[in-house]
Amino acid sequence: MLLRQLFDSPKPIIGVIHLLPLPTSPRWGGSLKEVIDRAEQEAAALASGGVDGILVENFFDAPFTKGTVDPAVVSAMSLVVQRIMQMVPQPVGINVLRNDSHSAMAIACCTGAPFIRVNVLMGVVASDQGIIEGTAYELMRYRRILGTQTKVFADVLVKHSQPLSSPNLTLAIHDTIERGLADAIIISGWATGSPPSISDLQEARQACNQTPLFIGSGAKWDNITEILPLADGVIVSSSLKRHGQIDQPIDPIRVHQFVDTVHHYTSPKALIPSLEVADRR
Repeated sequence: MLLRQLFDSPKPIIGVIHLLPLPTSPRWGGSLKEVIDRAEQEAAALASGGVDGILVENFFDAPFTKGTVDPAVVSAMSLVVQRIMQMVPQPVGINVLRNDSHSAMAIACCTGAPFIRVNVLMGVVASDQGIIEGTAYELMRYRRILGTQTKVFADVLVKHSQPLSSPNLTLAIHDTIERGLADAIIISGWATGSPPSISDLQEARQACNQTPLFIGSGAKWDNITEILPLADGVIVSSSLKRHGQIDQPIDPIRVHQFVDTVHHYTSPKALIPSLEVADRR
C-alpha cells in the first residue's frame, strides 16, 4: 500500500543524485549555481530514463559529520530539492549524510518531499565517522511536531559500518519496524556499489513481512534479475553513472538500460519464461 501511495510502479526504481560539494564542505567549489545546474541535469536524465523516484544526497560533502550538518548545507539542499521537484513529476526523497535525520525531515517538511532515508535509525554502529547512535526517538517525535506525513526509509546494518548493538539481521529489522516505526527497510552491501548477499536478502524479505524492502546498493542490470525478486524496490546510483564510476555524472543511456532491464523482467510477458526456466532447474 505504501509503495502505491508514493510510486506508480509495483517495483519502484529510485535513482540517486549525488550533489556536488555544498557550502562548508572541504571541496566546496564556491558556486551554488554549479551545484544546482548539475542536479537539474541529473534529475532530467533520471526522469527521462524512467525511474520511479529520486533521492537527493550530499554525497560529495565527505568527510561527513555524525551529527548535525551546517545550516548552509540545509539551505542549499532545500533549494536544490525544491528546484528538482518543480521540474520532474517523480517523488523526491532526501538523505542528509551521514545521519542527520532531523535536517532531512525539516527539508522534506518545507519542500513537500514525501520520504527521507535514514542510515542509522535504530541501534549503534561504528563507522568512519565514529560511533553513531540511532535517532528514532527524536526523529519520530519531531515528525509528529512538524505535522508531516513524510515516510522514513531506514537502513538496517548500514554499509560502511559495523553494528555494536544487534548484529542479527532479523532482530535488527524487527526492532527498526516495530520499535523504530520505520515505513520501509533498506538493505545494502558492505560499501557503496556493493550488493547485499542473496542470503541477507532472503532473510530480510522474511523479516520485513508486509513492510517494503529496498535494495540500497550494488544493483546493476547484470544482477538485477537475481536480486530484485527478493525486494520491493531498488535504490541505485553507481551503475547509472558514466562508466559506472561513482565520481562521474549520471549517464542517460545507462539509466535507460537499467530501467528497461527492470521493466522487461517485471512485465507480465517476462514472468512466464522466468517461471519456465525456474521449473527446468
